[in-house]
Amino acid sequence: MNNFSFHNPTRLHFGQGQIAQIANEIPPSARVLLLYGGGSIKRNGVYDQVIAALAGRTVVEFAGVPANPEFDTLMQAVELGKKGKVDWVLGVGGGSVLDGSKFVAAALALDPEIDPWLIVGNKTPLKSALPIGCVLTLPATGSEANFAAVVTRRETQDKLSFKNPVVFPRFSVLDPSVITTLPPRQLGNGLVDAFVHTTEQYLTFPNEARVQDRLAEGILSTLVEIAPALLKDQSDYAAQANLMWAADQAMYGLVPLGQPLDWATHAIGHELTALYGLDHAQTLAITLPNLLEHTFETKQAKLAQYGRRVWGLSGDDTDVARAAIAATRDFFESVGVSTRLSGYGITDVAAAADGVRAQLIRHKRVALGEHGTLTPDDCHAIIMQAG
Repeated sequence: MNNFSFHNPTRLHFGQGQIAQIANEIPPSARVLLLYGGGSIKRNGVYDQVIAALAGRTVVEFAGVPANPEFDTLMQAVELGKKGKVDWVLGVGGGSVLDGSKFVAAALALDPEIDPWLIVGNKTPLKSALPIGCVLTLPATGSEANFAAVVTRRETQDKLSFKNPVVFPRFSVLDPSVITTLPPRQLGNGLVDAFVHTTEQYLTFPNEARVQDRLAEGILSTLVEIAPALLKDQSDYAAQANLMWAADQAMYGLVPLGQPLDWATHAIGHELTALYGLDHAQTLAITLPNLLEHTFETKQAKLAQYGRRVWGLSGDDTDVARAAIAATRDFFESVGVSTRLSGYGITDVAAAADGVRAQLIRHKRVALGEHGTLTPDDCHAIIMQAG
C-alpha cells in the first residue's frame, strides 16, 4: 500500500426530508446564487423544498446548466452572481450542475484580471472560492463530496477537469427519493458512472491495499445487486438509498487511498464527449470493456480478483478475467447503456479513433493508465475495437 494523506470536509445530510437542512447550513443573511439545470427540480418538488429552506435569504436564480457544463453558460452564471453580489453558491442537480457550481464559485472569487478558463486544467492557482452547498438529484459522479470538476468548452472541443480543495462543498444533501422521477437514461447513466468511477481506482494491479479493495468490491457488488430492483421499480427506496450512497462513496476519496490509479477510460471518454456530445456514462461504457481487453496482460491479476469477488466466477485466472470483462459489458447493456459506438449512431469508427488520438495529443495526454504506458496510438486501437 502506498503512502497517502486524506481529508474530506464536506458535511453530508442523507435521507428523506433532509433538504430542510439547508436552513441550518446557509446563514440567514446570505445572498445565494442558486444553480440548476433544465427545470426538472420544479416538476419533482425539489425546487419548492429548496426555496422553503432558503426563506429569508436573498436568492438569485440561474437555470439551464447543461449536461457536460459549458464554459460559456457558466460564465453567464458568474456575471449574474457578480451583479447580485452573491456570497454563497447552491447547486441543485446532478454532477454537471454541481461541477458547474464549483467552477462558478471559484470564478466569482478569482482576480478579475485572470481569465477564468485558466481554472480549468489547473492552469492558475486558486486561493479561495465562495462557499458551496449541493443538493444532489442524480447519483452518479460523487461531485457532491469531492474537490474535482469537469468543464466543457464546445468551441474549442475541450472537456477538461480541475481539482482544488477550495471547491470542496461545505455541505451536501442526498435525498434518495428524488431518483423516483429520473428518466431511464439518467438512471442507467448513474449506475454506469458509479461503476466505472470505482473500477478506475481498483482495476489496476494488486497493491496490498486490502481494505480499499474490499470497499471497491462492495460498491461494485451493490450496484450489480440493486440495478434489477431499480429497473423494475424506480421508487424502491432501499435500492434508491444504496445507489445514492454507492455513487457518493465511489468518489468520496477512500477507495483510491494507497492504490495505483488508472483514469485512462475517463481521458478517452472526455474526448468522445468533446467530439460527439455523448453523455459521460455513455463514453465510459464504450471505452472500459475495450480498454480492459487491450490491457489484459497487465490487469489480469486484478481482473481475476474482480471476477471472483464481484461476479462469483470460478476457474483459472485467465478464464475468470476474460469472463469478468464480458460480465462488465453485459451489465452496462442491461441498464440500457450501449457499449458500442454504433449504439449512438457513430458508424465511422476510424474517424472516431483518429479524433480521440488527435485530441489526446493536443491535450498532452500521452502517457495514460496506472503504468503510464498507454499512448495515443493505444487509445486509437481501443476505440477501433468499439464499433
